[in-house]
Amino acid sequence: MKRLTIILAFFIFSFITACDEMPTEKSSNSDETPLTTKDKDTTTIAGENLEELSVHFIDVGQGDATLFRYHTTEGKYTILFDTGDWRGTEVTSYLNANEVDFIDLVIVSHPDADHIGQLAQVMQNFEVGEVWMSGNESTSQTFQQAVEAVLASDADYYEPRAGEEFSIGPMDIEILYPESISGKANEESISALFTYGNVKFVLTGDAGRGEETYMRNTFNVAADVLHLGHHGSKTSSDPAFLDAVSPKIAVYSAGTDNSYDHPSPEVVTAVEEREIELYGTDKHGTILLTTNGTDIQINTNITTPESGTTGSEQMSQNDENGDTEQDTNSSCVNINEATAEELQQIIHIGPERTQDLVELRPFQSIDDLTQIDGIGPARIADIQSEGIACIQ
Repeated sequence: MKRLTIILAFFIFSFITACDEMPTEKSSNSDETPLTTKDKDTTTIAGENLEELSVHFIDVGQGDATLFRYHTTEGKYTILFDTGDWRGTEVTSYLNANEVDFIDLVIVSHPDADHIGQLAQVMQNFEVGEVWMSGNESTSQTFQQAVEAVLASDADYYEPRAGEEFSIGPMDIEILYPESISGKANEESISALFTYGNVKFVLTGDAGRGEETYMRNTFNVAADVLHLGHHGSKTSSDPAFLDAVSPKIAVYSAGTDNSYDHPSPEVVTAVEEREIELYGTDKHGTILLTTNGTDIQINTNITTPESGTTGSEQMSQNDENGDTEQDTNSSCVNINEATAEELQQIIHIGPERTQDLVELRPFQSIDDLTQIDGIGPARIADIQSEGIACIQ
């Protein structure tokens, strides 16, 4: 953790000394133009003069990844909000299939491995102009690898805060959260209002109901499309927030038959009661919304290139890392996906350690549970001997 803090501190120091007050935005086929904080009196560009914007809610299983693509006579623009789950390669496969060669901005809402999971792959395979993160950290290998990949790239780095406004070509971005950070990774997800002509999108990562209350009390969050927070969990999508956003369309990202029971029936009911069209990646696959800044069209079950790590590749990776993992079976408790109740079936894992375990996920091996306070080699031996815990 100390090494990671030093890396981040060095990165931020290097960025500040290399840039003025704000970072720059790059276009794939135009000269560099400044990405600057907007004047709050600036009027949004009229929708009827805009080229088509496509918004892809990519099916990445139990994770989040949303791609914005649009262009003007001056150049093409690409924004990626979250980068999927750490176990897959769907995001890079999808970007390649859609002939993405430059990403102006990558926003990672928070450091959980189902949102930052494929950032390292993205940074290694694409030229990226700029990366935004909340500033919260994680001890997971996924987060550390992502940070190292950002450091190794030529991308600029920034930590946006509530109330800041930016423009990337004809797209306006207003930051709704966080105002500051305190280490609450989920709750302090970067949340933003994207405006393209007269069409607005709200994305909130895993922000909870308390944070939604701040947003609706502080900003005008009315939008046409709402990406439901925390994969449709009941910890988000407060009815009052749904009323404040008042979207025509709601989208959630979740894995088929996921162990978290996302989306929550409570949230689905609240959405349906308000006659909001509801789409989910578990039911509809990749969801594509297109707009000219005025009207919105929806297509579902968009083909997502197959990806993932084969068993032989995973075995090779484990050998390289020096990790030895126990055999898995369908009845084991997968520590990287299991619910809190399921995790507590494992010896030595009570409610407090369950919370620590969830916050530290993902783990590469059972031995990595020593990251949890109070779990030492003897207890690891007990856990392995019991044979319930596994990694899949």
